[in-house]
Amino acid sequence: MKPDIILKAVLIFAAFASFLLSVTLYFQAGYDVLGRLNGIFVGVWVPSILALGAFILAGTQRKG
Repeated sequence: MKPDIILKAVLIFAAFASFLLSVTLYFQAGYDVLGRLNGIFVGVWVPSILALGAFILAGTQRKG
């Protein structure tokens, strides 16, 4: 397999895992405000992971 395909798969998996963790934390918190905030905080990781992946992939495409 090509390294860029592996990188894309790992990044998509990491973003999806972060999304699932965020939803789990948010809804299992019940009425606990801090627990819900933890879920929202982890949810912010999703676009950050995807942006990091786009940045890395853009750098690798320029080289070769």
